[in-house]
Amino acid sequence: MNLHKGVLVLLVSLVILAASTVRPATAHANPNCTSSAESCGKVNVPYPFSTQEGCSLDANFLVTCNEPDKPLLGNLPVLNISLDGELRISNLVAYACYNDTGGLVASNSDQRRQTTSEFPISYTRNKFTVVGCDTSGIIAVSESFEDSCTASCNTNRDLVNGSCSGNGCCQTAIPQGVEDFNLSLRSFSNHSGVWNLNPCDFAFVAEEDWYSFSSVDLFNLSDIREVPVVLDWAIGKGTCEDLSASNVTLACMQHSTCYNSNNGQGYLCNCSEGYRGNPYLECHDINECQTATLNQCLHNCHNINGSYTCSCPRWYSGDGRKDGNGCTLNALWIKISIGIGVTILVIGCSWLFWRIRRRKLRKRREQFYRRNGGLRLEQELSKQDGSIETIKIFTIEELKKATNGFDENAIIGRGGYGTVYRGVLPQNKIVAVKRSTVVDQSQIEQFVNEVVVVSQINHRNVVTLLGCCLESEVPLLVYEFITNGTLFHHIHEVGYSSSIPWEIRLRIAKETAGALSYLHSAASTPIIHRDVKSTNILLDDNFTAKVSDFGASRLVPLDKTQLTTMVQGTFGYLDPEYFHTSQLSEKSDVYSFGVVLVELLTARKAILFDRPENERNLATYFISSMKENQLSQILDHQIVNIENTKQIHEVANLAQCCLRIKGDERPTMKEVAIELEGLMKVERHKWVGIEENSNDTEYLLGESMDFGGSMNFGSTSILVGYDSLKHKGIAPLDDGR
Repeated sequence: MNLHKGVLVLLVSLVILAASTVRPATAHANPNCTSSAESCGKVNVPYPFSTQEGCSLDANFLVTCNEPDKPLLGNLPVLNISLDGELRISNLVAYACYNDTGGLVASNSDQRRQTTSEFPISYTRNKFTVVGCDTSGIIAVSESFEDSCTASCNTNRDLVNGSCSGNGCCQTAIPQGVEDFNLSLRSFSNHSGVWNLNPCDFAFVAEEDWYSFSSVDLFNLSDIREVPVVLDWAIGKGTCEDLSASNVTLACMQHSTCYNSNNGQGYLCNCSEGYRGNPYLECHDINECQTATLNQCLHNCHNINGSYTCSCPRWYSGDGRKDGNGCTLNALWIKISIGIGVTILVIGCSWLFWRIRRRKLRKRREQFYRRNGGLRLEQELSKQDGSIETIKIFTIEELKKATNGFDENAIIGRGGYGTVYRGVLPQNKIVAVKRSTVVDQSQIEQFVNEVVVVSQINHRNVVTLLGCCLESEVPLLVYEFITNGTLFHHIHEVGYSSSIPWEIRLRIAKETAGALSYLHSAASTPIIHRDVKSTNILLDDNFTAKVSDFGASRLVPLDKTQLTTMVQGTFGYLDPEYFHTSQLSEKSDVYSFGVVLVELLTARKAILFDRPENERNLATYFISSMKENQLSQILDHQIVNIENTKQIHEVANLAQCCLRIKGDERPTMKEVAIELEGLMKVERHKWVGIEENSNDTEYLLGESMDFGGSMNFGSTSILVGYDSLKHKGIAPLDDGR
């Protein structure tokens, strides 16, 4: 008897021991920790976060709650914590304020905005926003990446409440994986012209839905010192797959699954289907049978762990499961009748669905066509002489097939007005497909404008428009494919700075000037490009220049020489006279082209914020170097040799003329093109004694083009050729040696 009792005790002990070995480990190793969610003020703090030291998953998840209403993660005020992987914090607004004389009176810009070394900023939930009328905001994430956003306005009439498209407010996305950043504010004229409307600049990274622009913010936003920012929190740095393969114990408890963070690092946990709760503590079973909307049983419902089952009453056949088999009466004729009825219903519904879908698709394409400016485009193209016949109207199916469904790998460029894809049409014809960005109606206007402008251009140095597509959600343009990238790529990016010799750079400048001269003076209606820059100059395999991107261009009526428009362009290339007056003229393109000439001469970018302040703006730095006879200090020494020194100096003089502050003192693009053509045609040995052969030189440089043997740069009439720059009132340059 005692032996039997001993065996029984042993068996019971083994059962208890086995049960204890399969029990999942508790999330809190410390028995003094609270197992449920904690709170600090009005903020719930769920595990793996904790307000108790030693109770969070690790030190990165410890929330300080010294003051009841002010929870802190590190030094960051916490507003909300979600188990979905989002952490909402409070961050500072950058500002810079000026007095009515243009003096800076208060500023906190150029300070590093720390978040946390563990949790990056959500690139899908936040936006970089700049508010002001004379403002450029720069967000610097690292030494290798920075982005800018420019906001400008002259009067209240320029402003649109709720819109951050550049008038008083500018907004842009931030990159993935950002943990801290620097905000800088720059004013073009220290608010001296708009002080009564807007005395301060503002910039901040904030939750996208939190801020909606209002014109009163130009004065009142200074009252807001902090804004909400969404962080993506996750556990660790590894992915679920890598940690499982390494046999690392995950923080996910029983009945939960692991999934990777969408911000590139770490993982999160989620209760499995049929369970709910905190996956880092406990996921408990949901009783689906208690709520009709949680089960699909037709009759009887039976709850099981993580799911449920269905059954039929005794007088029905079938299993009544949630897959829809249901329960049916046993009579054969009822089954047959139901089968026939279901068949007819399915056929009728399928036919009706097909008709409705076809009608909706047709209406949707018509809606897209109207919304994308199709009717206006027809009107504009019908005014041109046969232009509409030269443009092919593509279907969306053709362009999807050509770009492999607009695959990310087919992207060859992104611009201010859309994304460009590489596409392959039948017969292996390679094209560039520009997909516009749908934000508001103004971008549709830019799309229609680009088609109208480019349809009138017929020049070997302008990218050819092949057709367009209007039946998709976003408008599409199809261009010829230029194979060799952009001029910016070849003169600025690592490994390419010395790849283009001076002779080819001069030819690229000549071809670009010729194309712009054609737009200004030879097109059927004069065209101002308005966004001339090195990224909009494409190169083919022979380094032939092709001017592209006419989304910002404007047609100039024949009876006008300038237009009043909202200021558009790229910082560093923007004509200062146009920026201050909003008066757009052909001389605005001349200024931008002058910046491109300086890029070709120096291999420096138009704007470099990591340079000393006097070198950040390339145009300003170049002009000051010219005045101080220090040109050789900023030239790209890869292109300079003893044979082309004087030729390079002539181009530098020409660039200086193009960059004059007053538009009336700049040459026209036609004069610039002739000057560059002359520099290419005259042989090197003819630069000595050119004055004795001036008749030949004038002939070579286009005397027959009816300029009267001269060009007018501003108010000074000059002879075309080598001596022309000397007659402009510009002294010959010291070579700096």
